[in-house]
Amino acid sequence: MNLSVLLFLIFTLTSCAFASSRAKDFGYSSADLVSEETLLNLFHSWAATHDKPYLNSPKTKSTKFEVFKDNLNHIVATNKRRKSHWLGLNAFADMAHDEFKRNYLGLNPKPKYSTHTRSTTFMYENVTNLPKSIDWRTKGAVTPVKNQGGCGSCWAFSTVAAMEGINQIVTGNLTSLSVQELIDCDIKFDEGCSGGTMDYAFAFIAAVGGLRTEQDYPYTMEEGSCQPAAKACQAGSEAKKVSISGYEDVPRKSEESLLKALAHQPVSIAIEGFGRDLQFYKGGVFEGPCGTELDHGVTAVGYGTTVDGREYILVKNSWGQEWGEQGFIRMRRNPGNVEGLCGMYKMASFPTKSKP
Repeated sequence: MNLSVLLFLIFTLTSCAFASSRAKDFGYSSADLVSEETLLNLFHSWAATHDKPYLNSPKTKSTKFEVFKDNLNHIVATNKRRKSHWLGLNAFADMAHDEFKRNYLGLNPKPKYSTHTRSTTFMYENVTNLPKSIDWRTKGAVTPVKNQGGCGSCWAFSTVAAMEGINQIVTGNLTSLSVQELIDCDIKFDEGCSGGTMDYAFAFIAAVGGLRTEQDYPYTMEEGSCQPAAKACQAGSEAKKVSISGYEDVPRKSEESLLKALAHQPVSIAIEGFGRDLQFYKGGVFEGPCGTELDHGVTAVGYGTTVDGREYILVKNSWGQEWGEQGFIRMRRNPGNVEGLCGMYKMASFPTKSKP
């Protein structure tokens, strides 16, 4: 077999596998869209897969079915015109967009206390010769994607993911840290499930000497009272804490500065997560539409370029592993505005940690 034939076969098999996985991701076919009856069957199958309790409640089921149809129509219409990314049915398919916004966002870019001043130093300012791409997942600095559930705690998940990253880079140990401790204990400037800001969270962690582990202080998806270490740790052992030295802000409206920071560690960023396409994002390089009114905290964990030349920032979300590309999203770089796609260059920051 000559080389050209071999390359053709590899390309064909890869293309077929990609098309098959993409169709599976969508979770529907053209046959499901031909009538009200087939749509209802699709809805029943989807609801059963996601263990929806309302299948035995005719009134609630009817209401949710109408929402599901509207969301599916949006998904189908969007996938017909978008080329760089695509949408799919996920766990949010029966949620009206306003309901989704209330439950799954939670950034407070202007907290009730306006005492925060951005840092004036940027430790990576003079960095040159950046790598063409980086993915902190492959370097062992990213824990599995978590799910905030119906609690506006995205700010805490973003903070923790960035902190898990720098801790692994400095110590070599990847430790899953407690989001719940931030929600319960960081209450002077942040507001638990009602929202918060990553910079305030970094400052809190540095001030109290660190965060406990996820195992010692697990996530409950709701606000609780701050638990002392002795109550939070298991088997009577002393609770392990992971510390940081402080934090720095990335210069605003600068893609270059974000890339400089990302070349060295994961970075907390804020985006406008209200867009309907984000709710159902399934794969590809996301290009919007979205605005720049920040309402959601996420974590940038890399950057790169696709084989067809699309530059992107790799972002870890906190909506579970079913959403997006196993919980991640690739967001387009160079969107034509200095604030970045969905405003992701407006409010980025990262924790600092001294070597032990």
